[in-house]
Amino acid sequence: MLKEWKLSAAAPEAVAFAKELGVTKSLANILWNRGICTKEAAEVFLHPEKQPFYDPLLMKDMDKAVARIIAAIDGEEKIVVYGDYDVDGMTATTLLVHNLRALGAKVDFYIPHREKEGYGFNLTALQGVADDGAKLLVSVDCGIASVDDVAAMAGKLDIIVTDHHLPGEQLPPALAVVNPHREDCPYPDKNLAGVGVAFKLCQALWQEMHGQDYTQDLEIVALGTVADIVPLLGENRKIVAAGLKRMRKSSFAGMRALVEVSDIRDEELNTGHVGFRLAPRLNAAGRIGSARKGVELLLTKDAAEAESLAMELDMLNSQRQTIEQEILAKAEAELKGEDVNNMPAIVVAGENWNPGVIGIVASRLVDKYYKPTIVFSKQADGVCKGSCRSIDGLHMYEALKACKEHILQFGGHSQAAGLSVAESELKAFKEAFEAVAEATLTPEDYVPKVKVEMELAPEEITFDLIDELAKLEPFGMKNPKPLFGVREIRGMAPQVIGKEGQHLRFQVGSAKAPVTALFWNRSDYAGIINSEVIDMVYSPAVNEWQGNCSLQCMVDSIAPANGERIFPEREQLVDIYKFLYQIQQQEDYIPYTAEELTVDFCKRGQHISLYTMSLGLRIFQELSLLRMDMEENCYYLPKASGRMDLESSPTYRRHR
Repeated sequence: MLKEWKLSAAAPEAVAFAKELGVTKSLANILWNRGICTKEAAEVFLHPEKQPFYDPLLMKDMDKAVARIIAAIDGEEKIVVYGDYDVDGMTATTLLVHNLRALGAKVDFYIPHREKEGYGFNLTALQGVADDGAKLLVSVDCGIASVDDVAAMAGKLDIIVTDHHLPGEQLPPALAVVNPHREDCPYPDKNLAGVGVAFKLCQALWQEMHGQDYTQDLEIVALGTVADIVPLLGENRKIVAAGLKRMRKSSFAGMRALVEVSDIRDEELNTGHVGFRLAPRLNAAGRIGSARKGVELLLTKDAAEAESLAMELDMLNSQRQTIEQEILAKAEAELKGEDVNNMPAIVVAGENWNPGVIGIVASRLVDKYYKPTIVFSKQADGVCKGSCRSIDGLHMYEALKACKEHILQFGGHSQAAGLSVAESELKAFKEAFEAVAEATLTPEDYVPKVKVEMELAPEEITFDLIDELAKLEPFGMKNPKPLFGVREIRGMAPQVIGKEGQHLRFQVGSAKAPVTALFWNRSDYAGIINSEVIDMVYSPAVNEWQGNCSLQCMVDSIAPANGERIFPEREQLVDIYKFLYQIQQQEDYIPYTAEELTVDFCKRGQHISLYTMSLGLRIFQELSLLRMDMEENCYYLPKASGRMDLESSPTYRRHR
C-alpha cells in the first residue's frame, strides 16, 4: 500500500534555534516542526528528568479519594483494587496494591475475566467483593462508564473510580471519580494512562500520609504507559524516560524475569522492547488466560516464582500468536469476494473467535487495508463482542456514539474501542457504522500518511546524526522516531533472511559506500528491489556486531518511484491479461501475490512496476475477469465472455 509522504517544512528559524540550543540544524528543525519552539520547552523535552511532577491534588476528587483510603487504612478495612485485563490495567493494579500494602493497608485485587465477564465493572463481581468483606473498592483503568453498576452498590460498598478513558454524558455516582478527562478537572496533563492516574493517587497518598515525594516504581508505570499507546509528552515522557532505565535492574522480581524471558540483550531498554517484547507477553495472560497471572508475576517477591510465571506467559504468548493467525485467515476469507477497495469501513464477524485476540486482528486488517475496522466474535448467548481500530480522520468513540441505538455497550478512545452488539442488531449496526464512516471520511483520508522529516540519502547518514536523534527518545505516540526519505534509488543485492525467510536485507547508497537496509516482514519485495526504481522511507540506525559498528537503514516503507507509477491503460491491461492466461495454461493456477507476478512479468522481457501490476489485478477483479481460489490461495481466470468494459471498474473510472 502506497504511503503519502508528509514532508516536514524546513523551518527558517531552525538555524538561529540550533545556535540557541547548541544542537545541529537538523535536530532544531525536527523540534520546531514538533511544536517545540522555545529554549525552555526544548530543555524540558530534551531533559525530561528536569520537569517536576504536577501536584496530584490538582486532580478533581483526588482529595476525597485520599481521605477515604486513609480512613480505610486507619480502620483496618479491607480494600479491593479492581483493574482491567490489559497491560495498563495490570500495571495499574500492581502499582496500587504494592503501594497500599507498603502504606499498611489490608488489600486484595480483582480483575474480571475478559471472555466471561467483559470489560469494566459487573454487578456480580462487585457484589462478590462486598460479600467477601471489603468495605472499599478502588478501580484502576476502568469504571468511568459503569454508572448503573456503581449506583446499584450504593450503601453496600464504597467505590472510588480512577480511570483515563473518556467519560460519558453521566459520571458514575461513586464516592470519588478521579479522571483527568472530566470536564471539571483542572489537572494540566490529560494524557496519562490508567497506570499514570494510579501513580498520581500513590503520589497523593505518600504526600498526605508521610510528607514524601513518591517517584518510585516508575518502571511499572512506564510499562503500562508505553503499552497503552498514550502520547509520550509531558509527565508521560518523564515517567517513561526514567522507567526504562530501571527495568533491567528493577526491584520487582517479576519485571526482571519478564525482561529475561523476552530475550532482550540490550543493556538499556527502549519503547520498542516494551511494545513488542514485554507488553505482548503480559497481554497474552489477559487475552487467552487470566490477567491475574500478569499481576501475580509483577507482585511476587520470589525470584523462582517470577521465573516460572514469566515462562508461563511466554508460552501463552506463543499460543496467542497461533490463534491470531488463524482468526486473521478467517477474517480475510470473509473479505474475499468483497470489493474491499470501495468499502468505507471493514466489519467482519465469526463464530466464537477468541475475544482476547480480535483487537490484534483488527489492527492487522487496518495495517493491510487502511480502513476503520471492527472485528466481532459471535458468542453462544447471542451477543457479539467487538474490537475496533480506526484511522486518522475517524474518531472511533464518536463514531460508535453515533450508532449507539444498535449497541448494548461501548467505550474507548479516538483510535481504539470495544463494544457489544446483539447478534440480531449486527446487520443494522454494520450499515449504520459504514454510513458514519462514509459521511465522515474523504478519499484523501483513506491514503495512509508517513511523516518524513527531510530527504536524506543513505550515504549522508553519520554516527553523529544518530547520536543527535537519540536525544529525542523515548519515542512513541506524538513523538515518533524521526523518519527520512530518499527518492529515485535502486537497491542492490537483496537477500531473504530470518528463520522463516520473512525479512529482507539489501544494499543502498553508492557502490563505493553501500549502506545495509533492513525491511522487516517484507521478503516478498526481494525481486522488486532488483527490477524497480524506488522511493524509500527509513530511520537511520547503528548495527553492533562482535564489537564492530556500522550504519544501516531500518526501512519503514518502499514505494515505486514517480516514473514507475504508471496507470495501466487498455493496451497494457491486455498484455497483463495475456500474461495471466499463459501462466494459467502452463501451471493451472496463478500465484496469489502481485509481487511474484510483477517479477515473472519482467523476466519475460517487458518491464512493469508493482504499482502497475497491482492496479491491473484490481481492475480485473472488479470486472470479475480474475477471481481468487480461497482453498488453493491463488488466482484463476474464469472463462471470458465478450470485450472488457473497463468503465465497469470503479478503479478505472476514478482514474479516467
